[in-house]
Amino acid sequence: MRRLLGQIHLWSGLILCLPLVLIGLTGSILVFQEEIDALAGGTPPARTSGEMQPVGAMIAAAEEAVANTAMNGSKAVAVTLPRAPGDPAIIRLAAPRAGSGGGPGGGGQIRLDPVTLSVLDIRQPGGSFMMILHRLHANLLIGSRDGRTVVGWLGLVMLALGASGIVIWWPRNGRWREAFSVKWRARPLRFNRDLHGAVGIWGLAVFMVVSFSGVYLAFPQVITAGIGSVLPARDLRSQDARLKAAPITGQVPIDIDQVVALARQQEPSAVLRNIVLPARKDQPYRLTLAQPARADGAPPATLYIDPWSRQILANRNPADYSLGESILAWQRPLHEGAGLGWIWRILVFCSGLLPLLFSITGVTMWLLKQRNRKNAANQQKRAVAAVID
Repeated sequence: MRRLLGQIHLWSGLILCLPLVLIGLTGSILVFQEEIDALAGGTPPARTSGEMQPVGAMIAAAEEAVANTAMNGSKAVAVTLPRAPGDPAIIRLAAPRAGSGGGPGGGGQIRLDPVTLSVLDIRQPGGSFMMILHRLHANLLIGSRDGRTVVGWLGLVMLALGASGIVIWWPRNGRWREAFSVKWRARPLRFNRDLHGAVGIWGLAVFMVVSFSGVYLAFPQVITAGIGSVLPARDLRSQDARLKAAPITGQVPIDIDQVVALARQQEPSAVLRNIVLPARKDQPYRLTLAQPARADGAPPATLYIDPWSRQILANRNPADYSLGESILAWQRPLHEGAGLGWIWRILVFCSGLLPLLFSITGVTMWLLKQRNRKNAANQQKRAVAAVID
């Protein structure tokens, strides 16, 4: 069994090393995307101090800013509010899709000063390096749902490599100390084997957590059903997808600022982080709110508000979640390196580098073994030839 797992581990790693390395490296970069964007001369900070303008005014300013650009006609589909003074407000825009009943298509982003409403940055659709990295990490630049499915299966391969790696690494004859260390002056084959195994076992826990959370993001319904079969957990994603607003003939829906006021009335101690606007008349607003007592990046509360009836259709507060629901809600923050402070963020960054290290050491071991076998075969041929002579 150990030999069979070794062959599966070897060939799946050799065949899929390139896409696995690509997903790992892009994930590491995205952990620090805000810092990298700032170092690369990205969006200038919003230095103006004062009271933040209403969300409706931000949306109007963003849509006006693209009126004479290639994004003319684009409408706001989501708003991300500043987390701290100096941060910009981010308005995501989308153009109506032709023949789709007015549904949003791909769009860009506007970053503006939330106090003065001055535009700080306009990002065209698909033009940002970080946006390209996001798509590369999430779906390997495959536009359809197939891309996310492929990435999900690669995540399962990572889990399988981690699980089989434990069996292959497991020390024989009680040599535990050697199994956790690297003999730096060893021969190349031994050195690469030690490095492959020791780094793998030290980073295994984080690697498996990040890989599992990536599989969840690709196959949320399957993982939710699996968790729900063991622990009590509602399928909140399916329930939320079925939430519908009820348009009322002859009545005008409340605007976004009134929606924000309702949310703050419902959760007065929470901080509004993000708003997703309805793309159709029968869709509610979706607002995410962070609780000050919870760690930054932890799962936020989510409100669904019907702008026609002015009713809150659902309030998804993590404080009310079951254990299974909490596990599911934490998958995205864990995958992104959020919610557990800087140490976890650095560990997630390092876990993205592991596929590269495993590929280098694994391929090197395979090549060295091939060379050794070839040399041994040549020596045997020479020995046989010498006996015959």
